[in-house]
Amino acid sequence: MSKYRSAARTDVGMKREHNEDSFLVNEDLGLFVVCDGMGGHAGGETASRLAVQTIERELLGARMRPEDPYSASAPLADAPLAGALREAIEGACAAVYRTSRANPELQGMGTTCIALLLHGELAILGHVGDSRAYAVRDGEVVQLTEDHSLVNEQVRAGLLTPDEARHSRLKNIITRSVGFEEDVLVDVMGVETRAGDRFLLCSDGLSNLMENEEIRDALLQNKLDDVPAVLIQLANERGGDDNITVLVVERPE
Repeated sequence: MSKYRSAARTDVGMKREHNEDSFLVNEDLGLFVVCDGMGGHAGGETASRLAVQTIERELLGARMRPEDPYSASAPLADAPLAGALREAIEGACAAVYRTSRANPELQGMGTTCIALLLHGELAILGHVGDSRAYAVRDGEVVQLTEDHSLVNEQVRAGLLTPDEARHSRLKNIITRSVGFEEDVLVDVMGVETRAGDRFLLCSDGLSNLMENEEIRDALLQNKLDDVPAVLIQLANERGGDDNITVLVVERPE
């Protein structure tokens, strides 16, 4: 079993009064999550915190079941862990939605979610919204997730160029979120990891201000423990107009 290492930090940024991002590191479960909440500061903080707590609790529960998804040795395409992660994020969606219905001051809250589940040589990603996952391997960076955002849909339809999308006034409008509605479609994908792989999960407070190559360089040129602070400082120097959360995970050589 490969032992993964991780480092994470969150920062309020330069413009916001409250940090509505939440992250979770549970190395025992191999679970790493970043959530970027929205819906006013009470709603955003509640949604992101509730989502990470629910995902962790659901996966802890899955591991207690007789058909423990962690113990199954299925190939990537049929990995029971993929289903377990999808169900955990769906459970978070239901929990956030129920809480918003029960508390008028939290009405309309929701959160993005990017979750990485690492087990043995397997990496499973679960994704909703515009928080992102990247991987660096052999000196190259790959963005693993597609933003569920209005501008990204316009880019994919050929209506906007990537550069126009980056400067669009609409770039904060996401088309899917955890908890805004009762159900959500979760994108789940799996990759086989290799020794030396580094993964980065982040909220859009980072990715809106960075080129992919800068993320690659930060991951390649710094000690793992220093990467979150290096990237947060860079984002803040560029205006830090949102909360910034950075979580990095490495499969050691």
